[in-house]
Parts: sequence; structure tokens; C-alpha cells
Amino acid sequence: MSLHVYRFGPQTGRAIVAVHGLKGYGGRWRVFAEEQLSDFQVIAPDLRGHGLSPGEPPWTLEQHAQDVLDVLDRHGLGQAPVLGHSLGATVAVYLARLAPERVDRLVLLDPGMALPGPLAERRARDALYVPTFDNPEEAVAERARFWPREAHRLVREEVANHLGCGSDRRWRWRYSVPAAVTAYSELARPAVTPPAHIPTLLAVAGRHDAANPSYPDACRRVLNRFAVVELDCGHHIHLERPVEAGRLIRDFLAEAASGPPVPDEAR
Repeated sequence: MSLHVYRFGPQTGRAIVAVHGLKGYGGRWRVFAEEQLSDFQVIAPDLRGHGLSPGEPPWTLEQHAQDVLDVLDRHGLGQAPVLGHSLGATVAVYLARLAPERVDRLVLLDPGMALPGPLAERRARDALYVPTFDNPEEAVAERARFWPREAHRLVREEVANHLGCGSDRRWRWRYSVPAAVTAYSELARPAVTPPAHIPTLLAVAGRHDAANPSYPDACRRVLNRFAVVELDCGHHIHLERPVEAGRLIRDFLAEAASGPPVPDEAR
């Protein structure tokens, strides 16, 4: 099974693989890629059960990681940095564990790790409710209510590319409900860290509870080169704080492999 893939930026640019979060799609990276990572070729797949990718199970973290590894193979990437948000950041860690020789470094934006059982169950139950709309304008209004103000300029593109009309003439976001419900069970599994040798930047949203508060310390104990930054924002770091997130990512990717680790910061 092949994932649907978006590509942004110059084909001759350094490649970076960007993995979206739960219920999202690869095209959500477009504006961030073009405005903040303009020198990079950003390869952004739709995860299994999301966007235009096939939706059949399994929907385990291991399978998502294998799917993204297949994307690296299809694009001839022997090794590349991997950027992930939320579920995508967790998948990036599993990819690094599956094929550590293929991941140059990791950028993890508010990964979902070791969600407490009651929280994961509540969110899985919530995911059983599927919002439907009479028309795309209703979806525009709904997304604008829940997205940060800084991301409102992206709403119409999201609706144009990530909303589909079913046989009942109702409009829905393009993701598999069973895949979304299953994802919360997967995110409740014990936290795992990247392999020790892979330089890792962890950005944590100060106003959200996706990232387990013990995860930075777990990474510090294992990783040779690790940095954590806490940003005063909600879960969608790259949408809410794109300029700052872009600077952090560019600086981290520009570091020499043998250079000093990025110091911990708090904002």
C-alpha cells in the first residue's frame, strides 16, 4: 500500500519528511514549508487512514512507521531528517527505532506519548462523533472556531483540500473514524524514546496536554544530543507559532552533526 504524498519546495533542496497529526493530512504543511522551510524539499505523506491515502488497517504505530519508511524508499532517500507533529511526531520516533540508519535527526512537535488511560479513552469516545456539514462554508466556520487565530488564514485551504462529500451529500473531513479511535489506544502505550545517537529537538506546547510531562526527562537520560523547548501556545505549534517554530527547526537542522547540542529554552 502506497501513501499519498505532497511535495513542497525546490526539488534540489535538502529533503525533510514531515508527518502530520491525527485527523490531519500532508497538505497542511504547505504554508509552513513554503514560508519557513523554503530552502528544503518537504515530503509530506497522508498517513494511512488520512487524506487521500488508503484507509485499511492495521493502524498501529509500527505500521505507520513502516508506511513512512516506504515513502523514504519511493523517494530515494537513504537518510533524511524527520519532522512530526502530534501523532506524526510519535510515528517519527517509531520510524527512528524501526530504521535508525535512515533518520538523520528528529524534530518532534508536541508528540502524543503515554496518554493517561482515562484521557485516551475520553478522546477515543469523542472521536466516535463525526462532524458533518451541509456545505463547505459550515466547515469553514467550524474550523475557525477551533483553530488558533494565527491559523485562520489557512482555513479555506484546509476545507478545499481536506473535506469530502459523501453519498449522503454530507461533507466530512477526510479521515477514517476507526483509525482515529484506534490512534488514541496506540498513544496510550508506554512512551518510547528515539535511539541514543539520533539528534532530537522536542518542542512542547505549554498550553496543551498531549506531551507527557515526563517525556523530556526520559529523552535526556537516553539521547546523546537532545534539546527541549517549551513554547507558550496550544497544540498546533507550527500553525500558532510558525515563525518561531521555523527558526528553531532551521537552526537545529543547520547544526553540524558533531556540534554542541541546542540548549534547553523556555518561552
